[in-house]
Amino acid sequence: MLFDKVKAFSVQLDGATAGAEPVFSGGQAVAGRVLLELASAVRVGALRLRARGRAHVHWTESRSAGSSTAYTQSYSERVEVVSHRATLLAPDTGETTTLPPGRHEFLFSFQLPPNLVTSFEGKHGSVRYCIKATLHRPWVPARRARKVFTVIEPVDINTPALLAPQAGAREKVARSWYCNRGLVSLSAKIDRKGYTPGEVIPVFAEIDNSSTRPVLPRAAVVQTQTFMARGARKQKRAVVASLAGEPVGPGQRALWQGRALRIPPVGPSILHCRVLHVDYALKVCVDIPGTSKLLLELPLVIGTIPLHPFGSRSSSVGSHASFLLDWRLGALPERPEAPPEYSEVVADTEVAALGQSPFPLPQDPEMSLEGPFFAYIQEFRYRPPPLYSEEDPNPPSGAMRPRCMTC
Repeated sequence: MLFDKVKAFSVQLDGATAGAEPVFSGGQAVAGRVLLELASAVRVGALRLRARGRAHVHWTESRSAGSSTAYTQSYSERVEVVSHRATLLAPDTGETTTLPPGRHEFLFSFQLPPNLVTSFEGKHGSVRYCIKATLHRPWVPARRARKVFTVIEPVDINTPALLAPQAGAREKVARSWYCNRGLVSLSAKIDRKGYTPGEVIPVFAEIDNSSTRPVLPRAAVVQTQTFMARGARKQKRAVVASLAGEPVGPGQRALWQGRALRIPPVGPSILHCRVLHVDYALKVCVDIPGTSKLLLELPLVIGTIPLHPFGSRSSSVGSHASFLLDWRLGALPERPEAPPEYSEVVADTEVAALGQSPFPLPQDPEMSLEGPFFAYIQEFRYRPPPLYSEEDPNPPSGAMRPRCMTC
């Protein structure tokens, strides 16, 4: 066995700390170094660096062409979102250069494109970013080192479209053995479309049961992964949060005056990728015995930048109060709360148990949602300031005597 003169060869990124890697977004600079440790002098042809980001989807479907003929159709598509090449070491003259024994560092830096796709790992697709260094030596196989990095593209919910209330209404005739059992109607509303992980969605709903059987209302936040290739689509759905109401008896009506549904630590929405999307929706349904369920779906966008503490958040609270008055539901159910701190969402024991990814995964047997897709929602670390109405920034002093306006 030949003695390998290369003792260590690796890629390191600037900003990395113990147990935590840096996170990037579009337009930022990625800097780092390639570390090379030699046991003795080595002749080197070149040291090259390549950074790549790729969105890739792949799945297969079984099809039948007759009673005895079956075949498998494969769908695959990929999109390059980052591509950067650099030569870190090349001989000035001749074909090789000789490096002395010891430790060598080769610095690199490059700029990411302005618009990227959030890192993602799914059953039928992924979005991955990595940096690969290749050491070329004469008469020796090339030595390679690889470093994966994470991209979280910001999704700001402080936009008019994401601050607008979402509402809908549906109704269905309850039937049993072709007999009309009465009408069941459902209307639901939420105060805005955009939320961040850890926030609570106050769900307002009205269930009117004019049938002869009790019905059961429920609500859930559903994640939908959509993979696209060659004009075909493949979808995977998972329930990430849910709540169940109390049964509504025949001829009765029930009101949800802001039932709380907390969003767990999930990854943000991915809306602008050509080969895959990650969408969210609030689904409110009513289970009707003997009839298919009555379903109402309200779109959601899960962002990374929470509500601003003043202007946008205050306007959201104002719209929240206005639709409460429209529904004649009286007082606000609870004070709107700021997104929680990171430590409140994930306990230290859970972080230690999960290792690199501090976020739990949805328990769905059909889903495979691991990796950086559920990581690095950094906005949890800082709680925004309170509203003007929540706290007086300049409380009056007890020792201060009121001035007489006539003195």
